[in-house]
Amino acid sequence: MNNPQIQNDFSYYRRTLNRRKMEDVTMGIAGGSDQLDLPDDVANRMSLFYANPTPILHGLAGATSRLLDENPNITLDHMTECLSTMASVCRVINENPTYKSRFQNEETVIFTLRVMTGAIILYDHVHPVGAFTKKAPIDMKASIKIIREHPKCAEGLINALKYNTKHFNDEATPKATKSLLS
Repeated sequence: MNNPQIQNDFSYYRRTLNRRKMEDVTMGIAGGSDQLDLPDDVANRMSLFYANPTPILHGLAGATSRLLDENPNITLDHMTECLSTMASVCRVINENPTYKSRFQNEETVIFTLRVMTGAIILYDHVHPVGAFTKKAPIDMKASIKIIREHPKCAEGLINALKYNTKHFNDEATPKATKSLLS
């Protein structure tokens, strides 16, 4: 998401690679490809991976859904409870001055905010009604306020919540939550 031109750069690489291969064939050079060239099947898979605006999130949401489908002893309720608990723990760590003071490095605080945001986004992708409804166990207003208190990372995390969640634009999302993210 922070590097949207990577898809274009990779497409340019593939076009250049194909041109080189065609020139090698035209000139009769056998096996002229460089050891650094990617095999076509790997390049095709990479292209599909980067076609998604947030490839890691897409892969993680897919893997989580497959985990739920393939393991009957792991229920949707267990998964969403775990994700909402992770988000809540990270929020409380950042809200409570006693807990927050235990961190010696500001990067650790930012890491907990990223984990909280990631857990919220994954919860929103996995749960049928999402993280933004009033009945969701995640306190979205408090989470957003905590993110906004950290200007170093706030814009990226707020954008992640706005643009990477499935249910943000649903009618069930409270207007107050939408305005906090604007």
